[in-house]
Amino acid sequence: MKVRIGCLTLVLISLVLLSPIKVSGTDTGNSDSEHGFRLRSKTFENGATLPLSVIATFNSSSGQNICTVDGSPGGNQSPELSWTGAPHGTQSFVVIMYDITASFTHWGMYNISPKTQELPANAGVAGTTFGIQIANDYGIGDLSYDGPCPPKSVTPNVHHYVFTVYALDTTLPQIPSFGAFLPGAEALYNALIAAGQGGHILDSASISGFYSAAAPPGPAE
Repeated sequence: MKVRIGCLTLVLISLVLLSPIKVSGTDTGNSDSEHGFRLRSKTFENGATLPLSVIATFNSSSGQNICTVDGSPGGNQSPELSWTGAPHGTQSFVVIMYDITASFTHWGMYNISPKTQELPANAGVAGTTFGIQIANDYGIGDLSYDGPCPPKSVTPNVHHYVFTVYALDTTLPQIPSFGAFLPGAEALYNALIAAGQGGHILDSASISGFYSAAAPPGPAE
């Protein structure tokens, strides 16, 4: 797994400064902004362990999935996400799944229609029509979602995953490819920073989950 550390962390700090991420308590199952922008999921409860349906499927030489505790297959499907209370004037949405433990982006989709209120499960498949996807940090070159697979031998082995939806009063310029170099997470974050500097991020809402490939995650530390 290729982890990009440093510049990505600084970019996310900039995003937090430009558009604070508001995460509700873990007992509600949704995230509320001060303006009523709410994000929730039918796939998992906010603050809970992520289910196998969203975990990556990377097989070892034995044929077992190295991303799960017992080798069970992972579904590698993006979770169902839905939101309500979008700010007036919203022209597009951006959705990001980010592992804050490893500074690792698993999914990014932008220019989602302002009429969209839900991404169904597996909306992050390659070629989706819900929005434009960027290449995730696995470095495998596909413009799609790829789920958690935290290394078992690297501490901490329990990782914290945050799903955030941003409401913008504009659409983002399409991020270009340069030959074999597909647009990645850093390009999307830079586009969001530019949007934030222009006052185009109206609001954001987040929910989060935890996962470990070494053992079932316990309470967050």
